[in-house]
Amino acid sequence: MAAGEGFPPALQDAWGDFWLFRFFVNAAGYASIVVPGFLLIQYFKRKNYLETGRGICFPVIKSCVFGSEVKSAHPDDGSLPPRAEPAESSTARQVLKLLFCAAGLQASYLTWGVLQERVMTRTYGATETDPGEKFKDSQFLVFMNRILAFTVAGLYCALTKQPRHGAPMYKYSFASLSNILSSWCQYEALKYISFPTQVLAKASKVIPVMMMGKLVSRKSYEYWEYLTAALISVGVSMFLLSSAPHRHASTVTTFSGVVLLAGYIVFDSFTSNWQDALFTYKMSPVQMMFGVNVFSCLFTVGSLLEQGALLESLRFMARHSEFAAHAVLLSVCSACGQLFIFYTINQFGAAVFTIIMTLRQAFAILLSCLIYGHTVTVVGGLGVAVVFLALFLRVYARSRMKKRSKKLPPGETPAQKV
Repeated sequence: MAAGEGFPPALQDAWGDFWLFRFFVNAAGYASIVVPGFLLIQYFKRKNYLETGRGICFPVIKSCVFGSEVKSAHPDDGSLPPRAEPAESSTARQVLKLLFCAAGLQASYLTWGVLQERVMTRTYGATETDPGEKFKDSQFLVFMNRILAFTVAGLYCALTKQPRHGAPMYKYSFASLSNILSSWCQYEALKYISFPTQVLAKASKVIPVMMMGKLVSRKSYEYWEYLTAALISVGVSMFLLSSAPHRHASTVTTFSGVVLLAGYIVFDSFTSNWQDALFTYKMSPVQMMFGVNVFSCLFTVGSLLEQGALLESLRFMARHSEFAAHAVLLSVCSACGQLFIFYTINQFGAAVFTIIMTLRQAFAILLSCLIYGHTVTVVGGLGVAVVFLALFLRVYARSRMKKRSKKLPPGETPAQKV
């Protein structure tokens, strides 16, 4: 920082606005927490603290480093509570529940998407004489989302009965770190690409998820999964390569945007596969949400304080009350959306949830085009249609596979790992 004082302010601002520079600065902030934590964990393991430790700190260290329970024999045990059976409920009541879940998911995530694009691509405080200013620190938005999700998950765990927790707490940090980085890439990418492009990139993340599944969890996949992944790739390519004669400036896809999207997909794919591996410990999804967000809050607030960005972001909120409202609403939508996810899967299963969220992605593209004026060509529209057709084919094929596996004799199991 002292050496940087010799550079002109304009050059310092240019470096500060460069996404790769900010990425490494954020990563250095996370490393200042991760490296000492790693050394402490190794120290306690080498000293066999579980056998020799005593004192008031022993329960905390045991929970954080060693955990209190062995893994479940089956990965599916404890990952989700038993899905509510609708046998005793009337059809009308089930329809109302489904409408409630669909409306909650659509409202939460469509509002979240619209606000996300507003915060990252538009200015605040603009007048006839003043062009206003943009909010630049994506990490602060990640922190806002995580602090509210941590609070909601903590209250839910405190007020409801949960499985006895046994996973070493430090294992949540891996998923937390990749989750923070994926969210940061997601926010930063909107500075360089259009929101519809980002939504399609999210839809195509099944491809790296499959690759990570083979690397991390040694999963095997059926032919239809590879086929739908190929269709998604074709659809996304059609959308990205299509061009309109008078394309809106905000819809231009840049190299930086593509790199950030790739970073988002890779980090998010690791997060889902690591969380899947963590579910071999008996825990509920809300406990997972709480554990991951504990570390997310720790990492982001530590990095923001080290950079001095926390106070600067708070001052921006004080200058622009509209931004403060948007940031808080973003966090509320994110936290409520996660709770709707758990409730929908518990009540209706993963297939219904996937259909609702796939429709939400299509609505998000349409809403963004209507509100922010993005243009989509005929070829691009066909690409979007191919992507969502492939997603619905995945849902249909997966549900057929599950029905077929239920009809198998007791001694047989399907070759596919879902």
